[in-house]
Amino acid sequence: MKVYVWKHSGNSYKLRVLLALIGVDYEEVMINFRTHEHKSAEYRKINPRGQVPAIVDGDTVLWDSAACLVYIARKFGGDQWLPSAPAAMAEVMNWVALAGGEMQFGLQYARRGLTRGICSAGTVEQMQANGRIALDLLEARLQAHDWLALGRPTIADIACFPYVETAPQGGIPLEPYPRIGLWLKRCKALPNWPERWQV
Repeated sequence: MKVYVWKHSGNSYKLRVLLALIGVDYEEVMINFRTHEHKSAEYRKINPRGQVPAIVDGDTVLWDSAACLVYIARKFGGDQWLPSAPAAMAEVMNWVALAGGEMQFGLQYARRGLTRGICSAGTVEQMQANGRIALDLLEARLQAHDWLALGRPTIADIACFPYVETAPQGGIPLEPYPRIGLWLKRCKALPNWPERWQV
């Protein structure tokens, strides 16, 4: 299986985390955003969106981080990371959907707005407001739970982790969210949790 990533991408980091926690061997292909390799005609045959991550596993080609997480979890992790029972699966997917909603358009885009000057989902203030919606939901959930779904680590936690951890880079401090701070530490304490790439 080939996994196409970029070292600054939180969505790429999600896949690295899950693959490491499950212990899956794979070939990592680093796509260079600085040279716009992600927009090349060759790479767009794999990911028509011109983004990362993407997975090629035999005839299976996936190019959305949530879809990639689901595929890895179900193919290699059994019910541990994404159960097949409808209610349990839906509980996990609530948080995966949040990661692609308010977290993506709030936390991630606020970070991109401040660090790269790219504001593609409103003003920085509007993106920060969306990000705080996501953080408020997480903090409320973590008041009475150690993990986001099912009382154990799942892809819910992995999907949400990268852009929560980097929220301060988007001008959103995490000090007002003490339960989130403890959750971030619990995640990083899981066996084989990989560090972010050194850049």
